[in-house]
Amino acid sequence: MKIYLVYILSSKHNGTLYTGVTNDLLRRVYEYKHKLVDGFTKRYNVTQLVYAEEFNDINEAILREKSIKQWKRAWKLQLIEKPNPNWKDLYEDWI
Repeated sequence: MKIYLVYILSSKHNGTLYTGVTNDLLRRVYEYKHKLVDGFTKRYNVTQLVYAEEFNDINEAILREKSIKQWKRAWKLQLIEKPNPNWKDLYEDWI
């Protein structure tokens, strides 16, 4: 059974946010951290994994990602800060 993850990256504590979905979180965050992905995350140095949520169904994960992307910033901050109040980079925990 595959696991899909909706994740939020940040440039710094309370910084620029990016929401995405993947089936390989370690690989994806590695790509962001090493600037292998052109675009928004590279341009704004968005490399810190601050939130992740697991799903067994890709369609549910995509719906969740789209939903979060439409949220107000304040709601996203609450989503991050409930499990991660210090905005720790969670990438190290996943390795």
